[in-house]
Amino acid sequence: MPKRILLFILTNILVLTTIGIVWSLITRFTGMNSSYYTGGPGLGIDFGTLLVLSAVIGFSGAFVSLAISRWVAKKMMGVKVIDPDGPLTSRERMVVEKVHRLSRAAGLMHMPEVGIYNSPEVNAFATGPSKKKSLVAVSSGLLDVMDDDAIEGVIAHEVAHVANGDMVTMTLLQGIVNTFVVFLSRIAAIIVSRFVREEMQFIVQFIAVIVFQILFSILGSLVVMAFSRYREFHADRGGADLAGRDKMAHALRSLKAYIDRAHVDHGTNDAAVQTMKISGPGGIARLFSSHPELDERIARLERM
Repeated sequence: MPKRILLFILTNILVLTTIGIVWSLITRFTGMNSSYYTGGPGLGIDFGTLLVLSAVIGFSGAFVSLAISRWVAKKMMGVKVIDPDGPLTSRERMVVEKVHRLSRAAGLMHMPEVGIYNSPEVNAFATGPSKKKSLVAVSSGLLDVMDDDAIEGVIAHEVAHVANGDMVTMTLLQGIVNTFVVFLSRIAAIIVSRFVREEMQFIVQFIAVIVFQILFSILGSLVVMAFSRYREFHADRGGADLAGRDKMAHALRSLKAYIDRAHVDHGTNDAAVQTMKISGPGGIARLFSSHPELDERIARLERM
């Protein structure tokens, strides 16, 4: 679901920007900044050294984001982690039993943490740094409006994300994107700094690096979003294998029906309704969506 991707990308941008700022200050005041300058003609940049440094920063940012992804999700979403050995309500027991049963069916050796977060949105997500340290969380809104089969289909989809190792795969892709973000932002900043007086070059380059890094990160997220859409189809197939194609298709149809009812009841401009859009938009806006349209997901599932 969108929460997993949105939290990961936002955390990555914040971590990458922080690492970039710290690195710029360290290199400035230790003289290390000269390591990727050649002093030759043109821009005078040692592109090989700069690319290596960019890869170190880029992959560090991606893996730090992955390492703290579960913690960030719990804090930002207010997830209440359920202790399977403690006293449980009937709703909590149902969610835990479904997650554990589907996780065993998926061949997971370690059961994910299971959580519920209080929100009217119809949503669920899976996150975590590894299959051993994962989290599957569902919203109270989803549990309120969906029947048992639909809930099982949604949970199966999220367990499939864990079993497929999607967060690790996403991190590797994000590391590559980050590398080029850091690399290109520094080249662009160096070019911009050449248009000011020498005594102003550091501060201009410092600010330009931050601005270009955020801008290129947003553009790079288009690549991550495209990969996310592809992985959603794959998780739908995995969910169908775990819960059955009928339950997975029923879950998607239930999501679509609820969104359609939300539009009719509240109007498309209601901010609360916007958070329920687990179906990606069409047209050019599709490029910025982490999820394909539900109609397309249902059609692909029916063609299995």
